[in-house]
Amino acid sequence: MVDKDKCIGCGTCVAICPVEAISFVDGKAKIDRNKCIHCGSCEASCPVRAIKLD
Repeated sequence: MVDKDKCIGCGTCVAICPVEAISFVDGKAKIDRNKCIHCGSCEASCPVRAIKLD
């Protein structure tokens, strides 16, 4: 889950995702749940802690 209020659109999560499950929609990160493997890379790399995996 991406907190759109916190996301600054830096692209760190997009660059680090090993399965390319993250893209940008309206300048904010969006995770494709069908592609996501729940590795935690995006959550760990987000500089503003805008991503929380459930």
